Amino acid sequence: MSAEQAHPIPASIAPAAQRVKEAARAACERTVESLSLAAMSSSNVHQRDGLMAAQFELHRKSAVFALTFNEALDDRLRRDFRPRSGATVSTSWGALSLVDDREHEVQIAAERFGLEVGHSCEWELRELEGFMGPLFASAGHARTDQDRNPLRPESVGYAVIRAIESVTDRADVRKVLEAEFARTLSATMPATYAAVAADLSASGLKAAGMGYRASEGSGHDNGRIGGLTGPGALGQGGPASGRGGDPGPTTGGRGSGLGAFGDSQRSGMGQRGGGRGAPMGRVDAELMALMRRLTAFSGGDGGGGGGGSPRRPGDLAPYDSGTAAFEEYTEDGLRLAAPNLIRAHRDELRQVSHGALDHMVIDVIGSLFDQILSDPKVPPQMARQIGRLQLPVLRTALGDASFFSSRKHPVRRFINRIASLASAFEDIDDEDGREFLKLVRELVQEIVDGDFDQIEVYEQKLLVLESFVAEQARREAKEKGDAPALLAEKEGDLRVQRRYAQLLDAALRPLPAPEFVRDFLSQMWSQVLLKAARVDAADGARVKRMRHAARELFMSVQPKGEPTQRKAFLLQLPRLMQELNEGMDLIGWPDTAKKTFFGLLLPAHAQSLRGEGLSTLDFNLLARQVDAAFETPVPQVADLLPGIDLPVLTEEAVLPRFSAEEAQRIGLVDEAAFDWDGTVDIDIGAETPITEVDIAIEGLPAPEPVEAMQGESLAENVQIGFAYQMHLEGEWQKVRLNHVSPGRTFFVFTRGKRHKQAISLTHRMLVRLCESKRLRAFESAYLLERATARARRQLSALSPALA
Repeated sequence: MSAEQAHPIPASIAPAAQRVKEAARAACERTVESLSLAAMSSSNVHQRDGLMAAQFELHRKSAVFALTFNEALDDRLRRDFRPRSGATVSTSWGALSLVDDREHEVQIAAERFGLEVGHSCEWELRELEGFMGPLFASAGHARTDQDRNPLRPESVGYAVIRAIESVTDRADVRKVLEAEFARTLSATMPATYAAVAADLSASGLKAAGMGYRASEGSGHDNGRIGGLTGPGALGQGGPASGRGGDPGPTTGGRGSGLGAFGDSQRSGMGQRGGGRGAPMGRVDAELMALMRRLTAFSGGDGGGGGGGSPRRPGDLAPYDSGTAAFEEYTEDGLRLAAPNLIRAHRDELRQVSHGALDHMVIDVIGSLFDQILSDPKVPPQMARQIGRLQLPVLRTALGDASFFSSRKHPVRRFINRIASLASAFEDIDDEDGREFLKLVRELVQEIVDGDFDQIEVYEQKLLVLESFVAEQARREAKEKGDAPALLAEKEGDLRVQRRYAQLLDAALRPLPAPEFVRDFLSQMWSQVLLKAARVDAADGARVKRMRHAARELFMSVQPKGEPTQRKAFLLQLPRLMQELNEGMDLIGWPDTAKKTFFGLLLPAHAQSLRGEGLSTLDFNLLARQVDAAFETPVPQVADLLPGIDLPVLTEEAVLPRFSAEEAQRIGLVDEAAFDWDGTVDIDIGAETPITEVDIAIEGLPAPEPVEAMQGESLAENVQIGFAYQMHLEGEWQKVRLNHVSPGRTFFVFTRGKRHKQAISLTHRMLVRLCESKRLRAFESAYLLERATARARRQLSALSPALA
């Protein structure tokens, strides 16, 4: 028995540990659900596959996850409660083994995980840590350091990392699960820690009194909070009044009611937290209070303050677009849709912020909103709503360095998404546009009035926004016809066809035959059998003839050494050719493909008449095996798993077949209608694609590459509700994506203002249009990227004058 196992977990901590274990199990269930939702809403094929793989593994091994988490957490608790003095040193050879690199990696990952989760439950942890001294004392321990909190987020993170290892050995899947669990536990652990503290208090345990401890490595008190916090940690004004309370006076420069940052923590934004699913880093309470006061004076349509000289917050008057005309311009003469609060109150914001980096960020965000509020592609009504997010965005940029580097940051995605969706409307004042604008106004109001320093707020609003847009697009697609239902039926047929082809290929693969014959029978003739079964019946005469043709074709290329076999082949050859042509005509196989196939079949027939043939017994046995292969039952759509066996429409042989009436009804674009060898007229009004738009600030992470807005990669990133430019009927037309089939096999666009017309594309057609640059995004880049590019151009134009 190891030394750690020899010391059981104290009874006083066992109920608290059980609460953490229950929280982990609940987080596992929520993570399975969130991964499924994320996979369905993902527009990237590779990302969707990774999310689905993670969801599948976690759902399949959820019991293993819970068991491993419990064991790992118990091991951590035993280690923390192991006596520090007088302990017996193990002399076993196992105790002398070195810690491998993987253990170091797990420890680092656990610390990182603990930091992400700890940001969201800082106050609950402080309350819980007050019980740790008496708890250790009751267990016979004298140490009460903060790092001995046995239920600290790092210990939970260590157990989560170990549990994820037991679920999968794929590094990419582990990475997805770690990020998703960090997001889920960040939302659930505050309540868990609060419940643990309440349980300890109800059991009669009293929290230790608060004491003051100066910052380590500093000659003065800068308000750093140690393991036991007290009035000195929050400034000389006494203890904090709670989350978001009024700060007391600071001493040493930076103590505050939100918890002070040491100088090392404030020296670089790269250490301020952030990332997907994690709360943003903290900012000084005085700056946060000013931002909230400025935000509170934003009017319903996005204003507050005004241009000119900065005013005190108490002098602000809300801007109302319905009662007063607003005129404010950027330095290059563009009119703003709403006041730029950051520029108007720049001096006040700089006074309550600290450091040159914060001042630079304030100026950068102010310049960006100059460009955002004057962007010509964003309707003024939507620009005013975005203008109400100026201070929340500034708070994000000051507290989370990933805002500048990550294009998938929830705040950036939220702003870019509402701007892109708004620009897709032909007229935002129509019924659908007003409905969308009303939703955005409500979401922005909830952000402004709520706790906008939490990343989860923006993620939740994004989900609401995307669900609304999907439902609105679905409703519009149904109103314009039955294209979604028809395309869903065609996609179901394609899935059945693909699965049936896979089953036939698996059955024929072990049997001897030329490769082109097996491919023809599994890939093409499977379509003939399915079409014949739909036209007549599963046991109809046509189906029997087509199965007979498949058997005879397979046997016709087998070597025939006996005269009777050659004679039988020559007698049945005319009928075989007749049945093959009948099947090809049934599915409309192209003439060029027919010629290619028969060009390979005739030499194979000639070769089969030469050389040593099969014995009669072997010949008959092979014929029975072929018959058995084509007796494979046809799968049903209901039997296929979602997302599995989806066809990739990259070849003409697997394109769906539509009647002329069906194609006209859904506006299906025919490939033959395009001159693929011809050139495309240049769109004079198109903007130049933006390749590098991020502002490089020293001390911040390097920005991610710009997303492609045209070219082949655009086909995998089109999104419902977004606008695109399509070169159709000899001219560029603005279209809006309204429907994507579940397997991304079909895409339905609409064009027109009042009398909207549907335009349906297969995946193959969409890819060809993107490759030939006949389809591109309506925007040259997303709103924030466009604003950054314009700010850069303005700065470069001013540089010579300043020199």
